[in-house]
Amino acid sequence: MSGNDRRAHASDDSPGAACTGDGAATAAPEQPAAGTGTGTGTRTDTRTDTRTAPRTRSGALRVWAARVVLPLSVVLWLLSLRSVPLDKMRDLGLLQVLPPLFWVAAGLLTLGFCLALTDRRTHSAWLTGYVLTLIALLHATPTLLYPTLRYSWAWKHLAVIDAVIRHGGEVPDADKFSVYNDWPGFFELHAMFLRTTGLDSAVGYASWTPPVANALLLAPLLLIYRSVTRDRRLVWGAVWIFYSCSWVGQDYFAPQSFAFLLFMTVVALLFRRLPSSALPRPDPRRRDGWPPGLFAAVVVMVAAIVVSHPLTPLMLISAMAMLSLPRRSRRLALPVLIAAVVLTAAWDATVARSYIAVNITNLIQSLTQPDQNVSSGLAALGDAAPGQILLSWVDRGLSAAVAVLALAGMLVRRWTRRTGLPLLAAAPLPLLAVNAYGGEMLFRAYLFALPAAAFLVAALLLPPGDRRRVWPTLAVYPVLLAMFGALVFGYYGKEALNQYTLKEVAAARYVIEHAPPGSTIVTLTADVPDLDLDYEKHRRIQLAYQDPDDLRQMVIDPLEGVEGFIYGATEEKPAYIVLTRAQDMNLYVTGALPADVAERLQSDLSNAPGFTRVYDNGDAIVYRYVTPPPD
Repeated sequence: MSGNDRRAHASDDSPGAACTGDGAATAAPEQPAAGTGTGTGTRTDTRTDTRTAPRTRSGALRVWAARVVLPLSVVLWLLSLRSVPLDKMRDLGLLQVLPPLFWVAAGLLTLGFCLALTDRRTHSAWLTGYVLTLIALLHATPTLLYPTLRYSWAWKHLAVIDAVIRHGGEVPDADKFSVYNDWPGFFELHAMFLRTTGLDSAVGYASWTPPVANALLLAPLLLIYRSVTRDRRLVWGAVWIFYSCSWVGQDYFAPQSFAFLLFMTVVALLFRRLPSSALPRPDPRRRDGWPPGLFAAVVVMVAAIVVSHPLTPLMLISAMAMLSLPRRSRRLALPVLIAAVVLTAAWDATVARSYIAVNITNLIQSLTQPDQNVSSGLAALGDAAPGQILLSWVDRGLSAAVAVLALAGMLVRRWTRRTGLPLLAAAPLPLLAVNAYGGEMLFRAYLFALPAAAFLVAALLLPPGDRRRVWPTLAVYPVLLAMFGALVFGYYGKEALNQYTLKEVAAARYVIEHAPPGSTIVTLTADVPDLDLDYEKHRRIQLAYQDPDDLRQMVIDPLEGVEGFIYGATEEKPAYIVLTRAQDMNLYVTGALPADVAERLQSDLSNAPGFTRVYDNGDAIVYRYVTPPPD
């Protein structure tokens, strides 16, 4: 039987006709792997060089179409960003202001990627270009459109870095920011970078964190996927699905994005050395475990995770515990598991002891409430804007679809069960049941499961070994397009309150420059950029996140609700009330307080004794309060 005939009879229940890095195809029935006892299979080398075979006219047309669509998509995307009316964003965020040309660019990009996948001789550079363009289109669009750094938590992390630099390390009197003293790795790293380079602030490069962080993730993703199959169509399809379904938005300037990249790198290095890897292994000793130098590098990365973020080490421990179950991966996963457990326990018992001691009761209580931990991320949205309710259901639908398709991929493509990826996808589930993590555990579990789940979905949609690659691959186009559409709902839907104007930044800096140490700074929500600067010097009150009794008082009488938090303010320690455009949008979008509270409060403050309007630039108003003397 010829090599072509063997490819035609390759079973869909094996990695099948896999593609090597240079585009040559290979296929053979699975056989037990000699000397491994894993049953993962080896393949007889029956390669046929398809690079020199003549293309049909339709094949050549597809190739040239794929090469034309990529630059065309980039041009259309950039042209679409020339005039976007950001001030018209409401409860659907960027979705309602991006012009049709943006969506045309996204549709063409997805189509071009599918066309590129249909030809096994497509160079990897083109596939890389498509994926990087997808990353840029999704994650660089807000950076290019917005005049300032996106998202309030990113500004908060800038404030922490500034405080670390000013204090040379641990920040005293940090109050609610003290958690960052317990996990300072990310902030110390950036503080060291700023000291070394002489930059005043990280704000200049922090804006580019989402596209850069996602681009850096491409390397470990490719390493993992190429370790379990040689089919380039399957590898790049899984990569595309990952980026098309990663809606959680944990890629901003934050410790978790840094720790997640390290987590993925550790997992990728482990998969690269698994005996079940599809890659050739000229040195059989590589199956025995970690080389000392490489394992030392892994331990350093684990330590960086442990000192930077409280949740990611637990996700790493869970993943390594799962991967320690199969005998073929135990020698690799178990040493990393031991290192992660020891380092995490040592850190939590020493540096992070203050946080653990204060929250140990809540942590123990969470263990007895697995149902509430799971459902905490599915909070009701009855008070939110109509668009936000729609966004929430789209997010849930996309997450559920990924879970169902990944499970189907594992059941239908039986060979994927031997890759270790199903175990990696299931690793976050124990943590999902034991802690709510402030209502975010469901989203974090989805994020950590997604790299493995994306491959299982790709295995279902793009079965390897199928000789009829053209129409089956193009048939996936609507699915990929639907994934992209669902993703932008979750990723762009809250941009009305994540985006800030230069005037809002100016108002916050006015307050920080004029507020004496010990002042009280009051806002309705957290959506004020740069207002956390010098956080150890001021008392910060965010009215929308107070106790239910205080919230009811705010709804009944906003002025009286504010006065309850600033009573006794003096000239030496005054109070500042900051009202901004983004806060108004937050109340409308999330329903944390009735949308008219801000307007009513501003009206009351204008005539109330003790309150003086000290700043007003159209997008922000600042009132200064000193308790008036008794009559």
